[in-house]
Amino acid sequence: MSKPKLYIVEAEMLPEVFLKVSEAKELLQTGAAATVAEAAAMAGISRSAFYKYKDAIRPFRDIKRERAITMSILTRDKPGALSSVLSIFAAMRANILTINQSIPTNGVGVVTIAFVTEDMDASPETLAAQIDALPDVIRTEVLAG
Repeated sequence: MSKPKLYIVEAEMLPEVFLKVSEAKELLQTGAAATVAEAAAMAGISRSAFYKYKDAIRPFRDIKRERAITMSILTRDKPGALSSVLSIFAAMRANILTINQSIPTNGVGVVTIAFVTEDMDASPETLAAQIDALPDVIRTEVLAG
């Protein structure tokens, strides 16, 4: 019987070097550090420790906590319409994953936005209601989630 290759372990149980490698990877991904040497120094580990573990450590996203939702929004083709929609997402701390916008036809465009609700200050229903109330929004519909 072979052993599994992957394990889910609470962060508090991991050796500190694993957490620091994860931190260094995030510093590189976000641009807070320009080089591996800089990221490793900022995280408080050696470059060799970073290279030793970098490919084996990935954070786990808890899908149960981070409910993913896809919403379709029908808008009028007016300047600032999409910006108004996105400002509501920002105000409610919804983490947008993707935005797809069609080319408007007959003065109407469709925007599809996928987002997660983990850090939101309100319910997805409240978010949808506020978007629906915008003057350039015709209709908002939750497609998945």
